[in-house]
Amino acid sequence: MIAFALVAGLVTITPGPDTMLVLSSAARGGVGRGLATAAGTVSGVYCWGLAAAAGASAVLTASETAYTALKLAGAAYLLWLGATALRSSFRRAPGGDGPTHPDAEPTRSLGRAYLRGLLTNLLNPKIGVFYLSFLPQFLPRDVAVLPAGVLLTSVHVLEGLLFLGTVSFLAHRAGGWLRTPKVSRVLDRICATVFIGFGLRLAITR
Repeated sequence: MIAFALVAGLVTITPGPDTMLVLSSAARGGVGRGLATAAGTVSGVYCWGLAAAAGASAVLTASETAYTALKLAGAAYLLWLGATALRSSFRRAPGGDGPTHPDAEPTRSLGRAYLRGLLTNLLNPKIGVFYLSFLPQFLPRDVAVLPAGVLLTSVHVLEGLLFLGTVSFLAHRAGGWLRTPKVSRVLDRICATVFIGFGLRLAITR
């Protein structure tokens, strides 16, 4: 379990679309929205971990059609996130009102933030393939696979919550600066570049 925790920890802190999505959510909507996005992300990790433990994610490696379909759906979703962030950056005109204060965010925005985090994770087939090849290496012999898989996935989820929660908190602490119109435009364009870049990379990866 210690070996798994170390390797999973390195995977967790590697920058990717999940981290950028949480950073953007917390910077624009406050720590609550960032944590909701993080919760969606780790829920996706749980789904992939359970699927890998149950053997369901083997479909992604056995079926090129299934993998390609999920890959293209994930790429399209990331491109949509990038386009949304880019459009938002051009709406933030100098001297404009800027983003809504976090305290004014409607409760339903937390649900949207959770759903975005969940979809970003679930629509990435690389995570499914990663779990299929990664998780079995750390399962002890002569144990029930599903409970052991759930336990190891829980370790990864806890690490993800700690890391993404820290990202949310730091983005919230710097929120006053990050929510200034100029910085908000720059942050949106950086996020747009990252999302579009990951989307294109996912689309062309064999």
